[in-house]
Amino acid sequence: MDPSAIPSAAAGGGSESIFMMFWSASFVVKLVMLGLLGASVWCWSIIVDKKMLLGRVQKTMDRFEQIFWSGESLEELYSTLAPRKTAGMETLFISAMREWKRSFQAPTSAVMGLHARIEKVLDVSIAREVEGLERNMLVLASVASAGPFVGLFGTVWGIMSSFQSIAASKNTSLAVVAPGIAEALLATALGLFAAIPALIAYNALQGSIAKAQARMETFADEFSAILSRQIDQHIAADRGRAA
Repeated sequence: MDPSAIPSAAAGGGSESIFMMFWSASFVVKLVMLGLLGASVWCWSIIVDKKMLLGRVQKTMDRFEQIFWSGESLEELYSTLAPRKTAGMETLFISAMREWKRSFQAPTSAVMGLHARIEKVLDVSIAREVEGLERNMLVLASVASAGPFVGLFGTVWGIMSSFQSIAASKNTSLAVVAPGIAEALLATALGLFAAIPALIAYNALQGSIAKAQARMETFADEFSAILSRQIDQHIAADRGRAA
């Protein structure tokens, strides 16, 4: 590389010099850089999608809680929500009510153990809802943990290539050494560029998912207690009629 070209390249602007460093890098380093850029774009698409999804779930749960505790009958609420696509607490409510209806449409003996079955249905529904919220979160965790190491691999490979070129040219001046090392370090920078937002977003999204899960578990406990009281009243009424 001509030493006289270094000042003009530095004065040309950061984006141009980065672009030139990318094209001057070896094939392996280019491959690493492109992979990291692709991973960064993938992570940002997941982050935006999860933020929108969690926002919708939050609004849905707020609206459902307001309706549920307003005093509307469970049958009317079930009839309203059953035909719709549900999420969050709505899904828990529909699942529990379906088990409730199936048990009371069956012989009286099906009422025995109904409370345990409802709790199991609620637990399974919560697990499925959380699984949907956590989908693709593993990608963020993987990029956050592996991104810097992938970038470091590109840097090490680039420095090795630079040293081989230096040995072949037998020229150890800074003008010859610096460009190759800068190209190699760009891979580490891109690794951090992909990993840092992925790590921050992963922690923030996991916190939001944990809050949503806690809200669903709290509702499941409260709804299970309501149904349990109605089951006890039904059993007591059956015993009174039998006596």
